[in-house]
Amino acid sequence: MFARRHPFLFFLMTISICLTLIFLGLIGFISIGSKMLNTTFTKDYTKSGGNIGIIEINGVILSSKKIIEDMKIFADQEAIKAIIIRIDSPGGGIGPSQEIYREIMKIRTKKKIIASMGSVAASGGYYVASATDGIVANPGTITGSIGVIMEYANIMEIAKKIGISPVVIKSGKYKDMGSPLRELKDTEKKIFQNLVNELHLQFVNDVAKARKIDIPTMKTLADGRIYTGEKAFNLKLIDRLGNLDDAVRWAGEIANIKGELNPVYPKEDKITFIKKLANTLFKNINISGTISDNLRYIIN
Repeated sequence: MFARRHPFLFFLMTISICLTLIFLGLIGFISIGSKMLNTTFTKDYTKSGGNIGIIEINGVILSSKKIIEDMKIFADQEAIKAIIIRIDSPGGGIGPSQEIYREIMKIRTKKKIIASMGSVAASGGYYVASATDGIVANPGTITGSIGVIMEYANIMEIAKKIGISPVVIKSGKYKDMGSPLRELKDTEKKIFQNLVNELHLQFVNDVAKARKIDIPTMKTLADGRIYTGEKAFNLKLIDRLGNLDDAVRWAGEIANIKGELNPVYPKEDKITFIKKLANTLFKNINISGTISDNLRYIIN
């Protein structure tokens, strides 16, 4: 009777009940998932023995914070005898990649660090790997891509067609450099090219230093091309061919671990899990302004 007399109210009540049930189910799922993460993917590394910490770098490198935090925790734990950086990344931001590189260079002075490459560890992923004591990759791993790219979309013609006329008030003549609503001037192209060249040279110098390869040789390899793991091994860009298990065994050898090897992962808190879950449900929409904010330079 109520549904017939008040169909709209009945509809709202039904929707409210459904949303409540979904919310409660999501909370329960998060709770169960968090417990699984804390029990399944982590082991007790406070005990003595052959503990090898494994830190994963998956996807595009946009932030270094969590990775560096995990590295520091493992570096300070006496029970952790060696660290493996497991990389499955096509590259990412220059800043985050350099920060991880620097932290690895610091930590390797007191603890052995090995890089294990998954399906892809290119550009910024290789930048990070180069800082370790040794690199293990599969024969079919895609790596290399040592270079820097800067790009942006120019929508000037589209803006003209729909009647958009940009109005720019700026503090300096280069402040709107790279605006998608106008052509890039020759002087601006030169500035951007010099920036890319400088960043590329930083990349080359860091990798050459870490890998103990002379800079002229590294420059010939750093033209942006990608290599298979097998080709990279022949070029001395990596040290061994193998999988994660092979990397664990090698880390155990160079760390002089006797007995059973015990791979362990960083503990992941519930907040991190909730963020990951939210990222799978909702996608961030980023509407940028102009110029440098809209122009990204990445190691990718």
